[in-house]
Amino acid sequence: MSKIAIISDIHGNLTALKAVLADIEKRGVDQIFCLGDLVGKGPRGSECIELVQQHCDQVIYGNWDVFIRDEIDHESINWIQNRLTEADYEYLASLPFYIEFELNGKLARCFHASPRSVFERIAPEYHPTEKCLSLFENSEETESLHSTRKPDMVFYGDIHLTWLRTYDIGILCNVGSVGLDVVDATYVIVDGSYGTNSINFVRVPYDRETELREAKELGMVGYAEYYKEIMYDQFRDE
Repeated sequence: MSKIAIISDIHGNLTALKAVLADIEKRGVDQIFCLGDLVGKGPRGSECIELVQQHCDQVIYGNWDVFIRDEIDHESINWIQNRLTEADYEYLASLPFYIEFELNGKLARCFHASPRSVFERIAPEYHPTEKCLSLFENSEETESLHSTRKPDMVFYGDIHLTWLRTYDIGILCNVGSVGLDVVDATYVIVDGSYGTNSINFVRVPYDRETELREAKELGMVGYAEYYKEIMYDQFRDE
């Protein structure tokens, strides 16, 4: 294992996911990791779950993968819930919290939002450096609370913004979003092929009009909000 694609935040956008998987296939990647939020917002969560199961080697859960399983009095979320199968719900419930791997002697840790919770949102635009550095902390959720070793590289999703920072303690990288990135479908390739590690952001154009047409033909509840997210980066509160 020396070349790993890391994807996140698909959010039921099947068109974007297919485009990303096709791009990954051309790049000689050894493994694909998914950092959660397979469902929610977009209309085809079940189809996205199926593709992730077929193509991803390791998958963890995100915040949407948790609360989509709750009883919620919300019309558009209920529409998305009703399109998931019992097997989909069982799969989401079975997913672990984190992924770890070692590449050229460096420990990499992956989670959806923070090492403590999928609901703890940390973005460099809104939080001080100390808060961002807390993403390197060991925790009970990552089964590392009593370890003396901390990750050299941290990869996470959740905020739909690609960014990379180098600190004294390591490298911090947000891999962006497949389904709801600002411009294109986005993911990261971590490449340790040559004895050193590189982190490469990949932006994949996809047919937004096709995605929106499919959503409309399905009679998606909340289509207007999804349209604004896809076309104008105007996100709903939930």
